[in-house]
Amino acid sequence: MHGKDLKINLLLDYYGETLTERQREVMDLYYNEDMSLFEISEHMGVTRQGVHDIIKRSENALLELDEKLGFVSRFEEIRRAADDLESAAAELSCSDDARALSAAEKIKSALSVLRQE
Repeated sequence: MHGKDLKINLLLDYYGETLTERQREVMDLYYNEDMSLFEISEHMGVTRQGVHDIIKRSENALLELDEKLGFVSRFEEIRRAADDLESAAAELSCSDDARALSAAEKIKSALSVLRQE
C-alpha cells in the first residue's frame, strides 16, 4: 500500500462516518477493494469522471477534517515515537547492565499496551 493510500485509509477509519453513504461506498471500492474508476463507475451507474470527483471531494473532506481535529496526525506521531522507543529498548536489551535490561522490559511492556498487543 502506498503512503497516500495508507493515509487515506487511516482518515477513513477515523472520519469515514462523516461521509455520505455513497462517498463511503466509492472510497471503500477504490481504496479497500482496489477497483478502478471504470469498474466503480459501472458498478455505481455513474460516469468515470463522476467517480473521480466523488473520490477527490471525499479525500479533501477527510483531509480538511483531520486538519481541524488532528486525530490521524497525532496517531502517526505516536506511532513514530513508539517505533523510536522500540529501537531504544532493543539497544538496551543488548546490555549486560541489569538496570538497562529492566528499563528495556518496562519500555517493551508500555509499548505492548500502546500497540494493544
